[in-house]
Amino acid sequence: MKQKKKILVALDGSKNSCRGLDMAIYLARQFDTKLVGIYVISNIPKKYYNLNYPEKPLLIAADKIMESAKKRCAQNGILFDKKIDFGDPGTKITKFAGSLNFDIIVIGTRGMSIIKEKFLGSVSNYVLHKSSIPVMIIK
Repeated sequence: MKQKKKILVALDGSKNSCRGLDMAIYLARQFDTKLVGIYVISNIPKKYYNLNYPEKPLLIAADKIMESAKKRCAQNGILFDKKIDFGDPGTKITKFAGSLNFDIIVIGTRGMSIIKEKFLGSVSNYVLHKSSIPVMIIK
């Protein structure tokens, strides 16, 4: 296996994304590299647009998940950087990974959007088919 220098792990707080983090930590230890975690907050529903700052609770929740991931990485001797973004998760993950030339994306099979997945296709499926870099999907 080629030396991995940049590993991106997609996180959303689900059990499968936690398993993805564990695998990304394993890979980072094998290749002596740091991890970058990405958490994408889906677009805010229109019914919340009239609130002053509808993203705040979502940002707080995302930051808690990312800080937990950072702590887990630190316990395993791995440096962790975080990226929190808004938009379509599949598109944002794929574009971010490509723009910074990551060597691999690690992502769980099913995240928090199970209902959406049944109708529109999963984020991991999108990333797998649209990414120009290797994708490791964790069940």
